[in-house]
Amino acid sequence: MSLSFEGRVVLVTGAGGGLGREYALAFAERGASVVVNDLGGDTKGGGKNSAAADKVVEEIRAKGGKAVANYDSVEEGEKLIQTALDAFGRIDIVVNNAGILRDQSFARMSDLDWDLIHRIHLKGSFLVTRAAWTHMKNQKFGRIIMTTSAAGIYGNFGQTNYSAAKLGMLGMANTLAVEGHKYNVHCNSIAPLAGSRLTESVMPPDLVASLKPEYVAPLVLWLCHDQCQENGGLFEVGAGWIGKLRWERSQGHIVRQKNQPMTPEAVRDHWDKICDFTDATKPTTIREAAQSVVSVLFQVESEGEVSSNPTAVAALASGINPNEAVGQKLPASTFSFNNTQCILYALGVGMSTRDPDHLRFLYEGHPDFSCLPTFGVIPSQAAMLEGGLNSVPGLNMDLTRVLHGEHYLELYRPLPTSGKLTSETTIADVLDKGSGAVVLLDVNTYNGAELVCYNQFSVFVVGAGGFGGRRASEKAKPPLSPPRRAPDAVVIDSTTRDQAALYRLSGDWNPLHVDPSFAAMAGFEAPILHGLCSFGFAARHVLKQFADNDPSRFKAIKVRFVKPVMPGQSLQTEMWKEGNRIHLQCKVKETDTLVLSGAYVDLHVTSNASPENLSQGGGLQSELVFAEIGRRIKDLGSELVKKVNAVFGWEITKDGKNAAQWTIDLKNGSGSLHKGPFSGKVDVTLTLSDEDFMEVVQGKLNPQKAFYSGKLKVRGNIMLSQKLEVILKDYAKL
Repeated sequence: MSLSFEGRVVLVTGAGGGLGREYALAFAERGASVVVNDLGGDTKGGGKNSAAADKVVEEIRAKGGKAVANYDSVEEGEKLIQTALDAFGRIDIVVNNAGILRDQSFARMSDLDWDLIHRIHLKGSFLVTRAAWTHMKNQKFGRIIMTTSAAGIYGNFGQTNYSAAKLGMLGMANTLAVEGHKYNVHCNSIAPLAGSRLTESVMPPDLVASLKPEYVAPLVLWLCHDQCQENGGLFEVGAGWIGKLRWERSQGHIVRQKNQPMTPEAVRDHWDKICDFTDATKPTTIREAAQSVVSVLFQVESEGEVSSNPTAVAALASGINPNEAVGQKLPASTFSFNNTQCILYALGVGMSTRDPDHLRFLYEGHPDFSCLPTFGVIPSQAAMLEGGLNSVPGLNMDLTRVLHGEHYLELYRPLPTSGKLTSETTIADVLDKGSGAVVLLDVNTYNGAELVCYNQFSVFVVGAGGFGGRRASEKAKPPLSPPRRAPDAVVIDSTTRDQAALYRLSGDWNPLHVDPSFAAMAGFEAPILHGLCSFGFAARHVLKQFADNDPSRFKAIKVRFVKPVMPGQSLQTEMWKEGNRIHLQCKVKETDTLVLSGAYVDLHVTSNASPENLSQGGGLQSELVFAEIGRRIKDLGSELVKKVNAVFGWEITKDGKNAAQWTIDLKNGSGSLHKGPFSGKVDVTLTLSDEDFMEVVQGKLNPQKAFYSGKLKVRGNIMLSQKLEVILKDYAKL
């Protein structure tokens, strides 16, 4: 089947003659719409003439093809791409072919000789490609060709300027291939040998005549076709022959010893081995190149006694080492606030005095003035931003490549409207997702000694994977899919053009959300809304729809961030009620794009709840038991402390997964009940399912039988479990 380019739009720079003309004609012949760019100058960059581009356009149109001319310099890259958009509505393929020569021996080369070559070849290719890049990413297709040269690969007398620029284009292509891969934007380089205006001055006439441009064009067309998955390749091509180049490296030799200085004499003595290409390696990525170098550290430190650990080598090469990072703590962070910050946050997530129900979150004089539950992310985020992630051993990463992938927030009591909160952050786990690393950060936030909320940040570090770590973690709070039925409620809420500018005043000062030029560098057409702002919108939709805007009903929220929202777009939150769990997903109404997925909000049960209705769809029956235990401790705590004098930890599971964690402290003061992580020492920890727990409480399952059958697991001082009867039988009756 012949290759077709129907529907594709191609820009060829320097297409007024030689290789560029041949590319333009070949693309047009196979159905592409072509922008023929040529400044019409001479081979040294002087002059300007529209005739060259016009002639090629006429040739294409005479054969029934579609083409328009562009006469701008490649230094005005935006104009070239705009021509394609104006004429054909899109841009799919860019062939960076334009070039000039200013050959001169190095000693005689002027600043102008150097600068002009780099402006046209290297910077021009950068400017044209950058102008097309965002369009290609958004449409999930793009093909880019960089024209390098044998002069850049091998060097050539009198072409220092040209060879430097041409090899620079190859480096640019290699990085674009990495950055564009996940968007189906591929970039390859060719080093053509063909007769053209640039080669006729350095080749004999008969050789120029035999090296026809039509012997190069087929490679370019194949590399630009949808079917071709080549990316980051380098090809020499000419006279009907095509060859692919790759880097080769000798095995090399270690020329230092442990605790000994490395000397030039050692380099001299092992020079033959250093330069021996027998069994040479062929690294294709920075990581592969770094791994073999990093492995030297293990060989030297072990003095050859042990072989290097491939996983450890890969971890060092990627900058991520879970063995060092997991368990590390960031410096504690203090967050001071008053009612102004609470109100500002509520405004930032879309609350308005237009809705009377919102006034309790916007007016400090309201009799029920409260802080929105999702304000709990703010002190924890401050801890993240101030704590210095990059200072953590084993997390040597580029913070500009860190994305907020998922978030979980759980409140243990309603947030105060003012005060001082202290947050402690721990690296809970580090996962290897191949294309990147996921770092789980647990943040516990305290009001004095009282734990008020827990956040889990799941951050994705682009390009930091491949270190051989685990792909999943039992410590991660998993997202959950919504039920397969129509939602029980839908709320549509408009954001404003200034939503991101307003939300950032709560502490996320990333210029991505307000500075258009910064957003453009990140690949966005305009500043985007904070993911945690959409998170706040969705949470308050649930709070109003299913909890009468009562913040004391809010227990926890989990979301996965999928796509960005542009300020001014409308958020559509779809909700499904399953017991005391509200599943949700959030979309941009105008585009139907999913922005939050796998999300849910857990609500505290109302006073008329029962184990029967709690058990429907994800609720825990044990919630009521522990609530009753908590009430009894308030009334009889001192008496219980005298009888028991121990701290019990409970891990309640459901469907084989941890669902809740409780701590009954009957050792200190008048006793207390804690939900979630506990900072003190636990004497004995008991693990069993929600169903078995209820069986034990109701006397249907003997605790000893549960233990011997494996239903009840005990860690710590097992003898203390004998005192459970005092708690469960005497003080937990429903």
